[in-house]
Amino acid sequence: MSIEPVIIPRANHPISRSLVSPNALRVLYRLRDNGYIAYLVGGCVRDLLLGREPKDFDVATDATPNQIKRIFRNCRLVGRRFRLAHIHFTDEIIEVATFRALSPPEEGEGEPVAEETARRVGDEAERLRPPRHLVSDEGMVLRDNVFGTPGEDALRRDFTVNALAYSIADFSIIDYAGGMEDLQRGMIRTIGDPRARFTEDPVRMLRAVRFAAVLGFAVEEETWQAMLDLAPAITRATAPRLYEEMLKLFLSGEGERAYQLLRQTGLFAHLFPGFEAWLGEETDGFPHARTGSALEWVDSQVGSGEPVSPPLLLALLFGGYLEERSELFMSQGVPPLDAVSAAVAAFLGEQAPLVAVPHRIGLAVREILALQHRLHRIPGKRPQSVLARASFAESMAYLRCRSAMNGEDSTVLAWWERYARESVMPPVEPCSAEGETKKPRRRRRRRGVRKAAPQ
Repeated sequence: MSIEPVIIPRANHPISRSLVSPNALRVLYRLRDNGYIAYLVGGCVRDLLLGREPKDFDVATDATPNQIKRIFRNCRLVGRRFRLAHIHFTDEIIEVATFRALSPPEEGEGEPVAEETARRVGDEAERLRPPRHLVSDEGMVLRDNVFGTPGEDALRRDFTVNALAYSIADFSIIDYAGGMEDLQRGMIRTIGDPRARFTEDPVRMLRAVRFAAVLGFAVEEETWQAMLDLAPAITRATAPRLYEEMLKLFLSGEGERAYQLLRQTGLFAHLFPGFEAWLGEETDGFPHARTGSALEWVDSQVGSGEPVSPPLLLALLFGGYLEERSELFMSQGVPPLDAVSAAVAAFLGEQAPLVAVPHRIGLAVREILALQHRLHRIPGKRPQSVLARASFAESMAYLRCRSAMNGEDSTVLAWWERYARESVMPPVEPCSAEGETKKPRRRRRRRGVRKAAPQ
């Protein structure tokens, strides 16, 4: 397929090699020196054009994965759905992908080759092996390793602003999909029919929300309507993948705006149905507006460079809901700590088929919420032991956020912050399972069995 791109020469765009990772430049130059096409692609090109610092640098090439592996000794091939090459450097991994085709091979193309033929033709055999394209009954792409041209690869990408490429050969920008125009207009638009693209991979709807939130862009009307219509399809994506996407959304620094867009599209209701139903209700005549305020606090932390861990994020995001469910258990006579455990376990059990929170993260969320009961008893018994708890810092961050939202916990927060500053922790000694200090075991001397004296 011949696709004519728009070429933007170096003089007409702001990307300089000084802005590109030195490791990415090494990969680009070595591929070029070995006779292959090599482009910077995807979000890094988009961010450089917008004057933003890219989080990572991705490369696309016409070299096959095995050819890439032969060029780079520090290469590892990964992935089944999309076969990728990871070039490992000391402080960075550069991802290299082979240009992919627009559509799977027609019937009769890509016939399998015999083992001895594969050894003889080498890399050409890699281009002939089917089935590299696999689609589910619903139309979702499960595997796609059909190699193609640079133009086909650009049009395979999700959104026009992500389909721009930077060529190391002449430092030009190559635009196959009208991405430069949408970048200038501040528009998120799918490449091709949005319904088809979202059916191929429903997670693209979450990516549209993330790009719109982080870049401050609008979603193009047809793309937006497709998201509204296909929101139920988001549950076809795997639950672990949706968990990772949620972290990207809410830890992006624009989590509150992403949250609003998720609710407007209906995606949030399908990902968190029980929580969404609770949000639509009132408690004591007040609407549940705490989630948006908590995400604004998270955004301020991320913006100032303060890390927010996944357990703390989830505790803040769902804290009001879980606290109310805990109170319901306590009203039935369940002790406070057991009530928190029951509330968290029930919520994570409901979410497991949709957004799978790892078990260790769920335990950490429980600890953050459970420790709130102890923090509100000041000084209480053995306050110094509270400082030694692994969840103390995150529990204090949770309390700090709540205090910023309602001002009711400021006295408790100030007491613990002062106590933490003034207290000197004793050295920690290794403890046994029973909580007692371990002492070196004395080796018992074995006594021999005395033989009876002869009579």
